[in-house]
Amino acid sequence: MTTDVTIPASATLGEIHQQPQAWRDLAVLLDQAREDLDAFLGRALEDPRTRVVFTGAGTSAFAGRIAAESLRGRSGRRFDAVASTDIVAAPRTVLAEDLPVLLVSFARSGNSPESTAATELVDALAPTAHHLVVTCDPSGALAVAHHDREDSFVLVMPPQTNDTGFAMTSSFSSMLLAALVAFVPSDAAALDRVVASGERALGTEGVLQRVLDASPRRIVFLGGGTLAGLAEECALKTLELTAGTIAAFHDTPLGFRHGPKAVLDDDTVVVVLRSADPTVRRYDDDIVRELRADRPGQVVVVGADGLSGTPGTDLDLAFPEAEGLDDGLRAVALVAVAQLLALHASVRLGCTPDNPFPDGSVNRVVRGVVIHPLDGERGARA
Repeated sequence: MTTDVTIPASATLGEIHQQPQAWRDLAVLLDQAREDLDAFLGRALEDPRTRVVFTGAGTSAFAGRIAAESLRGRSGRRFDAVASTDIVAAPRTVLAEDLPVLLVSFARSGNSPESTAATELVDALAPTAHHLVVTCDPSGALAVAHHDREDSFVLVMPPQTNDTGFAMTSSFSSMLLAALVAFVPSDAAALDRVVASGERALGTEGVLQRVLDASPRRIVFLGGGTLAGLAEECALKTLELTAGTIAAFHDTPLGFRHGPKAVLDDDTVVVVLRSADPTVRRYDDDIVRELRADRPGQVVVVGADGLSGTPGTDLDLAFPEAEGLDDGLRAVALVAVAQLLALHASVRLGCTPDNPFPDGSVNRVVRGVVIHPLDGERGARA
């Protein structure tokens, strides 16, 4: 029997549910910015050697990993994803190639110290640099630093996506969608499918309640190809909103067998993010069959369209509206399943979703980071 848990009103709840409308609003903003954005990208990418690097910290870094994987497959151009934390920590390694760089920075607020530091390091080490800043806060430090620069373009998300809850939700999905559409424009029909898929994801709470009725202590998210980055984001949402009470892990379906599978026990749920790519999907289905042979009630399949021959279909979530979408665009919508799962788990555990760390041990905007200069021993604390 499913336990019906009422989720109290919170900023996090509202920000999860506002996503389909935020994406509609974003489509309008992108249409309005299209001419100027295309002109900027044309200048930034004029040199065919240009290395496009997506960056950000935490959730923003995962958005970059999804975007880079998706766009690399769809455009034929080189796209890399390097966390801003890695750029700051090892800049001469990350930027060792003597190539022009277009740095695409994702930032909810842009006030994390690594955000501006990463752009400054690229300016210092790349032979030429351009910056596309994708942010939810036009008054944040990153947006302000790049607002009037000829070599920069600041793309501001719809105002409601500047999430006030602890965990990034609508900011993540909107910035990811913006980057995907900025480089490879999607038609209205594709965007409609993204919105419809997101609305379906928001209606999966009944299944998620059944998953949590087993009181799992661990949740593993598996995703291959483009969805590997989504698996990382899903695991982080669980850790954040449950204040680490539920241990969350991520891996690829193939990688999971090489040791990490040791995490499985009777209190573990596995969520498989099933790819639209036919090759990747075969490996997704292999791990589903393998796990369900031993743990039929502990495996959730997100994107189970056409999946057959395995028990546990009451935990399968189909997204027929997403047919024809690549995994980058599907990730925009599918993340809502993990967001809701984390939110429901948070409430069941007695956490406060908007402030799961009342002791301040983990903060919405990172604190205490010392940014060290390239040449010198002492850095500035931010």
